[in-house]
Amino acid sequence: MKIIIDSYIPYIQGVFDSVADVVYLPFAEITAENVRDADALIIRTRTRCDEKLLKGSKVKFIASATIGYDHIDAEYCRKNNIRWTNAPSCNALSVAQYLASALSFLAVKNNFELASKTIGIVGVGAVGSKVAELATSFGMRILLNDPPRARREKSTEFIPLTQICEEADIITFHTLLNLSGEDKTYHLADEQFFNSLKKKPVIINSARGEIIETQALLKAIQGEKVSDVILDCWENEPNADCKLLHKTTLATPHIAGYSADGKANAATYVVQSVSKFFSLGLDNWQVSSLPKPYPLDFSQTNDIYDFFLKTYDIEADSLLLKKSPETFENQRSNYLFRREPKAYFLMLNDDFRGSFEQRFKVFC
Repeated sequence: MKIIIDSYIPYIQGVFDSVADVVYLPFAEITAENVRDADALIIRTRTRCDEKLLKGSKVKFIASATIGYDHIDAEYCRKNNIRWTNAPSCNALSVAQYLASALSFLAVKNNFELASKTIGIVGVGAVGSKVAELATSFGMRILLNDPPRARREKSTEFIPLTQICEEADIITFHTLLNLSGEDKTYHLADEQFFNSLKKKPVIINSARGEIIETQALLKAIQGEKVSDVILDCWENEPNADCKLLHKTTLATPHIAGYSADGKANAATYVVQSVSKFFSLGLDNWQVSSLPKPYPLDFSQTNDIYDFFLKTYDIEADSLLLKKSPETFENQRSNYLFRREPKAYFLMLNDDFRGSFEQRFKVFC
């Protein structure tokens, strides 16, 4: 059998080489011509799996080493008997770490305590739920918006987006990209959304770029309807709007989920999934080693904002993208994966460790 693997997926090189014919390709070369005789694809979000790519191919199984799956045409796959899987929850903690650093940056920059702020979380799935746990740890007031869950669970914990627009100091997006239908999220944050904001909130998007309408956000910034803007996802990636990029507080090249830990989770999940589907004998394989975290001395501090900013320097990623926006895709594809907070536990003093593990259980 033949497996095509996106060459930028880490920790997976060589794993299948003894049981299959494996071809590693950059995502731009995962084309209809190249996948025609492949039995399986292991991909990232940059590969759109639809009729254009798959028609006339032998592909029977697609594994995406990502938490999202809106790049897979599920209906086409169903009609053509192509099974697929994503890697649910693989990088949820990595995105929570991104938010921890972003929120810490805001608290230091603007000289406030996060416990004094209300955060609105739009989309409360695997990632949004972790962000809610993080916000709880910071002592923030939390507003949750997730219409599909609200209908399904008939829960009163979810509120309308209009209420978030009225009450939130910070609004962060964690939805899938739905182009149409009752739960459409394409341009969810449009001109009407920004005009309804009451408190000039911080806007954060680490979900999908198309959730926010670029021109509407630019107009909102110019009209001072929002304060700080933190963007990891952009319309028309990798061609991020440069005018918007330079008006953000923090701008990163779609790497919120790019921790070594999250990537290892994804690699483990997709290898096991492909193995089980084709009976390849790798059902229990997992990534065996991760890079050691760089040494940091927290023996003299109990500053939680300092901890999150040092274990992930979000500003450094932002400065790099603003300096060289034309290298967006290269920065993303060759990103030096960070470690999540749990990798630094042994470097904390006992008092700080105890306090951290009690408060920030989301990372433990």
